[in-house]
Amino acid sequence: MSVATRNLLLFLVVAALIVSTGMLQSWNAALAIVNMGLISAVMALGVNIQWGYAGLYNVGTVGFVALGGLATALVSLSPVAGAWPAGGWRILGALVFGALVIAAAVFLYKRMAKGFARIAALAVLLVGGLFVYRTILDPAVAAVEAINPAVQGNIGGLGLPVLLAWPVGGLLAAGAGWLIGKTALGLRSDYLAIATLGIAEIVIAVLKNEDWLDRGVKNIVDIPRPVPYEVDLQASERFLSFISHFGADPVAASAITVKLMYAGLFLVVLLVLIWLSEAALHSPWGRMMRAIRDNELAAAAMGKNVTRRHLQVFVLGCAVLGISGAMLATLEGQLTPGAYQPLRFTFLIWVMVVVGGSGSNLGAVLGGFLIWYLWVQVEPWGNGLMHLVTLSMGDGPLKQHLLDSAAHMRLLVMGVILIVVLRFRPQGLIPGK
Repeated sequence: MSVATRNLLLFLVVAALIVSTGMLQSWNAALAIVNMGLISAVMALGVNIQWGYAGLYNVGTVGFVALGGLATALVSLSPVAGAWPAGGWRILGALVFGALVIAAAVFLYKRMAKGFARIAALAVLLVGGLFVYRTILDPAVAAVEAINPAVQGNIGGLGLPVLLAWPVGGLLAAGAGWLIGKTALGLRSDYLAIATLGIAEIVIAVLKNEDWLDRGVKNIVDIPRPVPYEVDLQASERFLSFISHFGADPVAASAITVKLMYAGLFLVVLLVLIWLSEAALHSPWGRMMRAIRDNELAAAAMGKNVTRRHLQVFVLGCAVLGISGAMLATLEGQLTPGAYQPLRFTFLIWVMVVVGGSGSNLGAVLGGFLIWYLWVQVEPWGNGLMHLVTLSMGDGPLKQHLLDSAAHMRLLVMGVILIVVLRFRPQGLIPGK
């Protein structure tokens, strides 16, 4: 069997699993898996660009996904009336001032000789700058958060189409990736992992606590859609006339139609990213990145700037993660900082890449669909299994414990899948060449 035929069969197996879900459960559930599978595939592509192309161990993917979600709120929401005059401009001024203080500190650090004078100058600059920064920022934040705090309390966005937030999310995550890469990419792989994990937690903490930016844990629940709402379709005579030919229920048909529209948008993004990723992988740049991944010392001896190339590929991977985060927030129609958990947006994405095949773009896509399907389906399968196991047991603490533990079956299954793949097929289902 050829490699192409085997790969096609693997994708057909995953497609058959999703179709069986539609036939046995509901097509709404199947399409929900498809949409999240498409987004997960984009996330896996971003990690694969960093790990599969260059061997960069980024375990802070949740932070870049969250920045993409933040972009949807900042781009698509309408500006909150009175927020900018009340304190928005002062907040912006405080942020610019803080950036200037950091730039001045870097300048002093580079220009002054080592010694007590440099330490004292940096301490005075940073402590004084922090005091002035808080003096400007705190009253402005209080003024913005006091504006209709029950439903707003933030500055809002630019009121632009939500689809523009997708590339903006990529740019925002890429900018953060550049800042992180400039400081962390000189570290060894294990230290890089620790650094990216810590920075991701900082990003999530900021999103949870800065209400003026995104309402914090109070969440934003009114992100506009790029597709119609179900209720609008149900009120459309044209839509009702169309589905009447099939004898379909208007409520179910409207939900399926909306999910199909989302699937079309996500599929276009995924195909474009696959095409760009494959073109980059098979270009001289891609061959150089794989050479650096396999032997950094040899590549450096051939005159390649390893740190600079690592920064390039790290930024590209972060941009893809930011795009996926914006797509996810658009699909959900809300921004919930508390939902950005490392288990879901770091560990699970890494499982997708490892199972699919590190260094293989098609493998990342396959892993995205397969692992997300299992993540969704394992919990109901676990409930059914535990009810079957405890069917003959009498009521008691053991039976209740087994039934309560069924909700954690997905964590057990993901761990088992990862261990089995690493033991018996470490190259993944579709290995990278």
